[in-house]
Amino acid sequence: QVQLVESGGGLVQAGGSLRLSCTASGRSLSKDAMAWFRQAPGKEREFVAFINWASGTSYTDSVKGRFTISRDNTKNTVYLQMNSLKPEDTAVYYCATDLDLRGSYKYTANWGSWGQGTQVTVSS
Repeated sequence: QVQLVESGGGLVQAGGSLRLSCTASGRSLSKDAMAWFRQAPGKEREFVAFINWASGTSYTDSVKGRFTISRDNTKNTVYLQMNSLKPEDTAVYYCATDLDLRGSYKYTANWGSWGQGTQVTVSS
């Protein structure tokens, strides 16, 4: 059983930056697919960024060019660098992992393990 802990959230002004971290314990994630999702108040959880075991990446259109997902297998950690933040990026951000992801990485139902989330608030 893997446990995921997110950190790095906070309050930032529009145009600012934050780096989120998601650190795993319980087993190595070096072969896992990993992703970040977010959930704004009153909305469904949505896909943000994906990274596979070979560090191939994919992003939702609204964050392309602003967010970067990366991983450090030596630290069992995945990161989300968020630049040029906008008020519409305000949400609770969750990381997810799966050793045997099946189906689209964009759907929450396909992911096996989740962290507890970290709040990101962007003020205008």
